[in-house]
Amino acid sequence: MSGKGRALGVTAVVVGLLGVVLVVGSLAYARNFYGSSTVNSQSMAPTYKPGDRIIFEKVDGGAVHRGDVVLFSAPDRYGFTGSVLQRVVGVGGDRVVCCTGSGTDARITVNGKPLVEPYVNQGDVDGLHKTYDVRVPKGRLFLLGDNRADARDSRFFASDHDGTVAESAVRDRVTDDRTVGLVIGTAVIGGGALALVGIGLGIAAFVVRRRKAAPVAPWHVQQV
Repeated sequence: MSGKGRALGVTAVVVGLLGVVLVVGSLAYARNFYGSSTVNSQSMAPTYKPGDRIIFEKVDGGAVHRGDVVLFSAPDRYGFTGSVLQRVVGVGGDRVVCCTGSGTDARITVNGKPLVEPYVNQGDVDGLHKTYDVRVPKGRLFLLGDNRADARDSRFFASDHDGTVAESAVRDRVTDDRTVGLVIGTAVIGGGALALVGIGLGIAAFVVRRRKAAPVAPWHVQQV
């Protein structure tokens, strides 16, 4: 192979492999740390309505905070192994009380402080008009739906740890940050482009090699 053909071949391999690694690595990272799902319940409306597509990051339940929207599994409560979508209102050690005030002025208090919840449906933080006073045990979470009048959440399971859910039941945390998805998508597209460039360079190297290897007809001088 000529020097030019050899250089093209090496470049083709390097660029192509880089593109493949970038695509495979990006997809593997996305699969291991992120996922997506479709909402099929009214319990989190209007924040997330049936048919909405959500993006979630895979986290341990101990990493979530008040206000986070999480996906968790509680087959003993709901009768299925799929994920349930609800919002974290109280974490271990919190005291969650409902409610102070009434109507749209009602507020849930957490550790004695009124909780501001602009996300609840029609401003109704109560929904069931039922009082509760829960001290969240360590390692557990108190969860509510944003549609308080139509959410089967911690309020319905008072006999089981005051309705709280074990942190270990949490599978994912919903994220509205599209930056990671944009970066991963860009990496996949860029990797694909590099792979195509590598293929193009490989073809060019092959052509150069064939031209170099092609026999050259000898010159004949006609004598007069």
